[in-house]
Amino acid sequence: MPTEKDTYALAAQEDRCSPRTKLTIPATLRASGGRAFQSVVHDLSISGFSAASINRMHEGQMCWLTLPGLESLQAEVVWWDNCIVGCAFTELLSPIVHDNILQRYSNLNAPRKAI
Repeated sequence: MPTEKDTYALAAQEDRCSPRTKLTIPATLRASGGRAFQSVVHDLSISGFSAASINRMHEGQMCWLTLPGLESLQAEVVWWDNCIVGCAFTELLSPIVHDNILQRYSNLNAPRKAI
């Protein structure tokens, strides 16, 4: 019988109860017991993220994601594949914080217009 933790992981990764937005955000990632390293977040939702991970991370491992201007966000590793890690936030990200991040980084790769 699935536990509450299993149900949350399934909802966060399979059901995609919240839309994931593809973007590029410079970040710092630190696995439990390890040192922080520079990373890039590839997609983000209120329930989780995927990011580059130079270190092998294991399902169930706790980690902390630090985005520019925000405090560290605790998450649990759900999957790791070829230097990309998928994590579920321990607490859902506030929709207001999520929207602010999207506003700030969605146009990062858009061409800039000359004025």
